[in-house]
Amino acid sequence: MKLISFAVPCYNSAAYMDKCILSLLKAGEEAEIIIVNDGSTKDNTAEIADRYASEYPNIIKAVHKENGGHGDAVNFGLKNATGKYFKVVDSDDWVDEKALNEMMNLIRGFSEEESPDAIISNYVYEHVEDNTQKFVNYRKEFPVGRLFNFEESKPFAVGKFVAMHSLTYKTALLKDMNLELPKHTFYVDNIFICKPLLAVKTFYYLDVDFYRYFIGRADQSVNEEVIMKRIDQHIRVTKILIEDCDINAISKTSPKLYKYILSHISILMTINSIYLIKINTKESFSKKREMWEGLKAKDPITYKKCRRKFVGLAGSDNKFICKFCKAVYVIVRKIFKFN
Repeated sequence: MKLISFAVPCYNSAAYMDKCILSLLKAGEEAEIIIVNDGSTKDNTAEIADRYASEYPNIIKAVHKENGGHGDAVNFGLKNATGKYFKVVDSDDWVDEKALNEMMNLIRGFSEEESPDAIISNYVYEHVEDNTQKFVNYRKEFPVGRLFNFEESKPFAVGKFVAMHSLTYKTALLKDMNLELPKHTFYVDNIFICKPLLAVKTFYYLDVDFYRYFIGRADQSVNEEVIMKRIDQHIRVTKILIEDCDINAISKTSPKLYKYILSHISILMTINSIYLIKINTKESFSKKREMWEGLKAKDPITYKKCRRKFVGLAGSDNKFICKFCKAVYVIVRKIFKFN
């Protein structure tokens, strides 16, 4: 069995996928790289994937499929994964070589009995527009260098959360829970984060800057203008989390995990509300009301708790409160540089 499977979703990625794949190849033959060509038609992504599979037959698989979006590409990566652990690395991102070696050494050293369900590592925002970096670590939130459960974590700093970039799951855990992300939908990383977290029993925090997250392409899904164009997809992901994750069931058995997932849902509701305010049409405000009414109907407890947070203000229809929320968002965006 391979130690780890890296799934690399690719859609017209010819201009930048080499850097990603070459960084993963440094793991050697104990790793598996699954290049998922998600119906690329505008460049030679498919040919590049086949070339790598031919040059590195013991490491790389090339999977070709009809276009189904990022989530569906992750589904195909997981379906073809044979490694003990599973990690998604987007084709415009890459991993640090030294950190990769430490990750491989860590997995290699686990016995079957002690291997955690999830490994958490650090990531770095690579802002190409101003050539700056933002390092995200979890030294204050998680115990370092040992197995732990989420109840041993400490409160998260404002603006910090567990990201898809920081998570490496046991492949069997994802397959046993039949994880399947929706097709033709962006922002499914939120599902990939939260749903498996509810099944994870043990974690290990590896304090290395493993994942390098590229920020700066105009067509990136996290770009502000792109989010507003795809706001319906962001809302859809939020609804799926609310409907599929019975977070109230863990409020007593895992109160810290409950608080974290509640916070994650609150963040998504905030993002949806703020961007619907920014769109500033009758339709967008109608969608905002419908979204909040849907949460209230499905999960009244979560609704009440969200309304008590800042997101509760963003859910208001009062135009002065909406202007205030937009102003706060601008400040927060400048501070945290999340898109």
